[in-house]
Amino acid sequence: MPPKANPAKLNALQLRTLTLLQAIARLPNAGVLQANGDIAITAFPHAHGDHFHLGDAVVRGADATGLENQIVWNALSRKGLIRAEWPHQIALTPDGQRYDTGIAGQILHRGGGH
Repeated sequence: MPPKANPAKLNALQLRTLTLLQAIARLPNAGVLQANGDIAITAFPHAHGDHFHLGDAVVRGADATGLENQIVWNALSRKGLIRAEWPHQIALTPDGQRYDTGIAGQILHRGGGH
């Protein structure tokens, strides 16, 4: 369920994608802080069947479809949350880093023996 305060009016797929980009940017060796405050994503996780791991979290593949979706990248770019050059590079802007999607707990599954 999207948060009540969603100032950029992101749709569900955009919210999931931004949440995952924020989680990826926090992983060691997955992002590089740029001089302008952006975090360039340099490594995407590799899928294991229908899921992948982000640090101590497991993410269903179905929640990650926006990571490889040009339309989602374009929308997040227009809203100033990422800077992207499809499909070669993507960076989370400071606004994107701070944006509270409200759904991290729903798509970043921790514990439970994964």
